Amino acid sequence: MANTAQCFYCFESLLASFEDREPPSLTAIETLWEQHEQSKKLSRLGDQDLEEEGEDADVDAGLAKAVDDLDADADAIQSSRTTNRPHGLKLPSINRLQSQVSSDSSSTATTPSCASNTSSNSTLSGSTTVTTPSAQSEGTSSRAKSAEQRYPLFVTWNTVSRGHKSLRGCIGTFEAQDLAAGLNSYALTSAFDDTRFSPIPQSLLPSLSCSLTLLGSFEPCTNAMDWTLGTHGIRISFIHRGRRYGATYLPDVAVEQEWTKEETVESLMRKAGWDGGAGGVARRFLRTGTNSSGTKPWDQVSDFRTVRYQGLKASASYEEWQEWRTWVLSLDDGREILVSV
Repeated sequence: MANTAQCFYCFESLLASFEDREPPSLTAIETLWEQHEQSKKLSRLGDQDLEEEGEDADVDAGLAKAVDDLDADADAIQSSRTTNRPHGLKLPSINRLQSQVSSDSSSTATTPSCASNTSSNSTLSGSTTVTTPSAQSEGTSSRAKSAEQRYPLFVTWNTVSRGHKSLRGCIGTFEAQDLAAGLNSYALTSAFDDTRFSPIPQSLLPSLSCSLTLLGSFEPCTNAMDWTLGTHGIRISFIHRGRRYGATYLPDVAVEQEWTKEETVESLMRKAGWDGGAGGVARRFLRTGTNSSGTKPWDQVSDFRTVRYQGLKASASYEEWQEWRTWVLSLDDGREILVSV
């Protein structure tokens, strides 16, 4: 399962390469990420409890004012009607009114169980080891399982400027990789070895965002259009003038570019190195399987194969990584965990 912690691991791998050291382990990063998420949830619960306490205080103040008003009204009534009050008629007791008001307000006051939860949350929100024993055991088991899994994967780096993302490197593999080793390797390969771009310098780090996609569910397609936009990535291969070409687009590419299926496959063919005709020639071929005259294989393209697949994606910005990293460094042994020379 792709998650934000794995993106943080890619950032840590890139930073470690700039500083000529080994990155922390993926397991350590996933553990600290889970604890950070729990601490944020507990902090939000604590803030919510404080707001509720403030609301309760406002209610109590309002009730007190209402009792004071009732007290004053009763005094005024007794003073003005003492002489002509019918025999046997008694005004309400202020003590009884106060007791009744307090009883009516009990439905909005904090119950004993809520008060207990509030106290517990307040204690936990200041702790760095916030996972309960059962949850910690489950999280450890999940991380161990994740570490044992192998995936084909891609790592993508983008630069972000004024909310606009621009591709800065994307390389991966269709061979199943040990997750930690694969992420570390392709985080660096996509940052430094994507021939479409110059290597990413350390100065560009604050403008980066990272995405990773773990691939699965590979299926051969019956034709080049046998896949679903927004669900599948596709991998094509074909022979053109005696040479085999191939390329892939991840599941989100076509949607982000607002391409049709035909436009996606044509763009993918050109990405693979095909230099055929312009003006939608490839799209017409992909719909008909023949050239414009309809009499022979189109432009010497043959053995066209398409494989569709799905992906589990996660993303993280530099700011999100830095927020988590600052939290880790605030721990007693945080620096030792992150910076192991």
